[in-house]
Amino acid sequence: MRSESPPLLPIFRSRHQADLLTLLYLHPDREFTVTELAEKAGVPLTTMQREVGRLLEAGLLRGRKVGRAHLIRAMVPGRYARPLTELLTLAFGPHLLVEREFSGLSGVDAVAIFGSWASRYLGEPGPPPNDIDVLVVGGPSRADVYEAAERVESGLGIAVNPVLMTRERWAKAADPLADQVRASPLVWVREPAGEEE
Repeated sequence: MRSESPPLLPIFRSRHQADLLTLLYLHPDREFTVTELAEKAGVPLTTMQREVGRLLEAGLLRGRKVGRAHLIRAMVPGRYARPLTELLTLAFGPHLLVEREFSGLSGVDAVAIFGSWASRYLGEPGPPPNDIDVLVVGGPSRADVYEAAERVESGLGIAVNPVLMTRERWAKAADPLADQVRASPLVWVREPAGEEE
C-alpha cells in the first residue's frame, strides 16, 4: 500500500509550482523544455507555460531559446538557490518517493538511502548526486524491489540503485557490503525495529 503524497506547504501557490521547482532545483545541471516539464508534472502545456512564466519573472528560473525550443533550468547559482533547494529537498525530496514506493512492499523490514544523496541531504558539501542508493532490509521479492526502483526513477528522473539484504545479513558483524553501507551516511525512511536513527 502506498502512502499519500506529502501535504502542500502553504508557501507554494499550487502543487504544480511545487512539483516544477522540485524537479528543477533537485536537478540543477539539467535543462528541460516546457513540453517536457508539462509531461513530467502531468499538467496541460498552457498551465506549465504560465507557471514557468511566473517563476522566470520572479528570478527563480532561467531560460534560453534554442531554435523553437525554450529551455528552462533552476536559477543556480542564485540568491534563493541554497535555501530553496534545502526546503524542496526536505518537503518533496527523493526520500518521500522512496518511502512511498519501497516501504509498502511485502516483506520489507527497513529502508534507507545511503551514499552521495544521503550525504547532501545531511549537509555534507559536494556536487548534486547522479543517482540514489537505496538499502532494502528484509525479504521482499527482488522483482518487487526493482519495480519500485523503476517507479522512483520515473518520478525523479535519476537512477536508483537498490541493495537488497536479509535482516540476518544486515545484522551480521563481518559482512563487507553491510559494513560499507553502515559506514556511509544513512537516511532511514523506514527504520528497523529497535534501531535508532
